[in-house]
Order: sequence, then structure tokens, then C-alpha cells
Amino acid sequence: MRSFTRRVEDFVCEHCSAQVKGNGYTNHCPQCLYSKHVDVHPGDREASCGGLMEPVHIEAFGTGYKVVHRCIRCGHERKNQAVPEDNFETLLLIIERETKAKNRK
Repeated sequence: MRSFTRRVEDFVCEHCSAQVKGNGYTNHCPQCLYSKHVDVHPGDREASCGGLMEPVHIEAFGTGYKVVHRCIRCGHERKNQAVPEDNFETLLLIIERETKAKNRK
């Protein structure tokens, strides 16, 4: 597996239009938690898909959380660590959506 490539890039979220200031580790919008399918390996920008990656699941990870993203174009999934800058209310909304979906089954 190739190593991580750090890229300091600012971007405008294609889902919610938030202005995001990158720090070299930023891989999703801290407001809506959407990402973009641009990497094969973190930071390489070699994925040709370019689809939006929807935050579909939140899982516990140590004392924090990981956000599971699924590409709405090709279905590729990737886990990304939640960071303190992430909107905690959005994390809770995703968990609530998951819980409601499970209860309907």
C-alpha cells in the first residue's frame, strides 16, 4: 500500500457550499461531513470517479468517531476519522438517521 500524501488544499464543499480551509489532513467538509471521491490512496488524487461521498455511518473509534463515506456515483466506501472541527450536530443527525432506519426494519 502506498503511503499517505499530505496536501494542504482549501475547497468549497460541493454539497453545502461551505468554504473549507484545509490543513493537509482535511478530507471532508466539517459542516455537512460530505467528502469527494478523488483518491485511490489518501492524498494521491488519482481516483477518476470524482463523485460526492455521502456520510452514511458513524462508528466509535477509540475515544472518537470514524465517518463512513459512500460514493453516490460508484458506491466506493472509505472511513475517515472525525475531527474536533466537525459539526457534532451533523454527526448526531447521521446516527439518528441510522437508528430510525434500523427501527423500521
